Amino acid sequence: MTIKEKITEYITEKKDIDKKKVQEAVKEAKDYGLLKKNIIANKLLTEEEFLLFLSKELALPFIDLEKYKLSPNSKKLIPREIALKHQVVPLCKIGNALTLASSNILDLIAQDDLKIIAKVERIDIVLCRQQDISKVLNVLFQDTKEITETLQQQDQVEEEQQETDRVDLESLVTESNRPPIVRAIDLIVYTALKKRASDIHIEPHQDRLLVKYRIDGILHEEFSFPKKNQDAVIARLKIIASLDITESRVPQDGRFKVKFQDREIDFRVSSLPSHFGEKFVLRALDKGNLSVGLDKLGFSPGPLKLFKKSVEAPFGIILVTGPTGSGKSTTLYSVINQLNHPDKNIVTIEDPVEYQLEGITQIQVNPEIGLTFSEGLRSVLRQSPDIIMVGEIRDSETADIAIKASLTGELIFSTLHTNSAVGAITRLRDMGVERFLLASSLIASTAQRLVRKLCPKCREEYKLDEKSIKRLGIDDFCRRQNEKAKFYRAKGCPFCNHLGYKGRVGLLEVILLDDKIKEMIIGGGSEQDIIDYSIQANNFISLKEDGLSKCLDGTTSLEEVIRVASE
Repeated sequence: MTIKEKITEYITEKKDIDKKKVQEAVKEAKDYGLLKKNIIANKLLTEEEFLLFLSKELALPFIDLEKYKLSPNSKKLIPREIALKHQVVPLCKIGNALTLASSNILDLIAQDDLKIIAKVERIDIVLCRQQDISKVLNVLFQDTKEITETLQQQDQVEEEQQETDRVDLESLVTESNRPPIVRAIDLIVYTALKKRASDIHIEPHQDRLLVKYRIDGILHEEFSFPKKNQDAVIARLKIIASLDITESRVPQDGRFKVKFQDREIDFRVSSLPSHFGEKFVLRALDKGNLSVGLDKLGFSPGPLKLFKKSVEAPFGIILVTGPTGSGKSTTLYSVINQLNHPDKNIVTIEDPVEYQLEGITQIQVNPEIGLTFSEGLRSVLRQSPDIIMVGEIRDSETADIAIKASLTGELIFSTLHTNSAVGAITRLRDMGVERFLLASSLIASTAQRLVRKLCPKCREEYKLDEKSIKRLGIDDFCRRQNEKAKFYRAKGCPFCNHLGYKGRVGLLEVILLDDKIKEMIIGGGSEQDIIDYSIQANNFISLKEDGLSKCLDGTTSLEEVIRVASE
């Protein structure tokens, strides 16, 4: 029985599809590539189902390439142009056999060409999804070409130096300013901004200097430098960030600015000594993101309405809670920027000052000289402020001062590290804030998360099994919202760099205090009591429910909501 006949039988039995329809889809296919294309186009099988079928029939392994850790030397096994032409990822070379990952069965001519180019006697194929192939090739070859060529230019003009325990500082500075190193750092920053990365991580390892980008909250390994370039790269980073080039034993912080697409982007630079050298993290801070206002942050209408109502209060304290990286700072900066008028005296106390805003007094805390959040807040209160933003309430002293200050006429914004909006009330109680003071001063407590948005060009709809729908409580939610359980998942395409996601959107829950909730706080009511009342009185929507609503309209995937908002 031929492969076409076998797959016809397989699809007919597995999918309960008319045999004639399957035969029509497979009869014109002259090779495996066209066979796969026709079957997927007619929605007879997904790509993964087709590849698993081939894996079984042809005794070829099937792997999840996303979970496979590639060696940095993989790209040396075959030329970049050949890998892109045949859409193959070189995995390893053992003896005279080269193993390639492909979403297709290569024809004999292509295999012969690859044998000659790689100088091997045998080509072994493992199957994997095309989107994974494209994504890995994009990382392995395309984005690193210019940087690799730049470093090769340096290799051609300098002799490799022997490593010594003593570094010649003068020659190091000279080397770091040579065009190849300068251009390599410029390309790293430019590529990061082009890919919308929020952070650049430069990590020293035993045999290389690794560069990673954090895109939409997820860290991606991009490329690496040879170990011999490490000192020059680090020196160049220190120079542009105005750090002490002679100091490598203690952490340092610096800044620099770049112009990108007619925008000025600030970079906050942090260095940290590690076993194999200094690690650097460069955080991109785009002030253009702060002028969009609350309406453009992607919050759902219900929670956003409650949040806007709380911001209109003349005095009191508003808390924004969530873990690191949940977008708290962006939300607070957006609110502060929106309230920034000439008739308002706005002061912020931060650690560190992330965005430099015109017309606002910003204070950087410095515990080494005694300028803590609590001491800074005491001093600020003597400056007749209208609005104060405290970067974080870290201790009972800061909490006590902020609460009492909010009762004397100031509007105060701050953050707490709690998992939910109602959890902030419990946290402040635990810090020793008196219940009557908390009830009198707190206007609203909010919690937020960031989820990745599905790429609008390649997202695909799928059906979730009934067991999972019930287990996750989706059936109850859909019934209450009068919505149909319809879900989408990431696929990957060139538009989203084969990630399946592009951009992020906020999830928000808001507890807006009214007289009843204030009574519950004074009376020691539980978190669940406050939530139950808020659902009844203010249509409270939890983070998970807000995430589910964004799943149903195709904004994000169920996997993302479970990742960031699971209870």
